[in-house]
Amino acid sequence: MKTELKQGEEVILVTRTHILTLWLPVVVSAVSTALAIILIGTVWILVLPALALSWLAYKITERNHNIWVVTNLRIIDEHGLISVNTKESPLDKINNVSYSSSLFGRIFGYGNVEIQTAAETGATVYDMVENPRRLKDSITQMQEDYKTLLSRRQAKEMAESLGTHFGKGGSGIGSELEKLAELKAKGILTEEEFRMAKNRLLNG
Repeated sequence: MKTELKQGEEVILVTRTHILTLWLPVVVSAVSTALAIILIGTVWILVLPALALSWLAYKITERNHNIWVVTNLRIIDEHGLISVNTKESPLDKINNVSYSSSLFGRIFGYGNVEIQTAAETGATVYDMVENPRRLKDSITQMQEDYKTLLSRRQAKEMAESLGTHFGKGGSGIGSELEKLAELKAKGILTEEEFRMAKNRLLNG
C-alpha cells in the first residue's frame, strides 16, 4: 500500500481481485510451454514461453498492486504499477454498501461490491473482489464504529462546554449526554428521541 495513513488511522482490511482473474495468462503460459516442447529445435521454444510467462508475471504484479483498503476513516481504491492512482471514499460520505455474487462467484468466493456515496452521482463498483461479503461487512462495521466515535466526541465536547458554563452540575449532564449519544449510535434511540431526551436534560 502506497497511500499514506492519516494520524490515528488504522488499516482494518486489505483485499484485491480474485485469483481467477489470472486464468487467461495462466492458460496461455501453459499452452505456449506445451507448444514450445512440441516445436523443440526451433526458435519458438524460447520465444513463446518467454512472452507468455512475462505476461503472467506482469498480471500477477498488477493484481498485487490493485488493492482495496478499509480503514477506520475511509475506503481506499489503489491501483497502478508505475504511476499510483487512488480514489478515496470517507466513511461518513458512504450512503449504502452492497455486494452480489453469481453462482460461480459463490462457489469460488468472488463477487462485486457496490458503494454509493453522497459525493458522487451513481455508484462505484468493485468487480471480481475476493470474498466480497467480508469487504462489505468490514465497511459497514467501520461506518458504525465511526458514527459511535463521532457521537461520543460531540457529547464530550458538549459536556465540556456545559462544565465550563454550569460548573460541577454540568459534568453530570454531560455524562448523561454521552450515554444518550451512545444509545443513538447503537440505534436504540432515534434522532428524534435523542433530541427530545437532550432537550429534557438541558432544560431541566
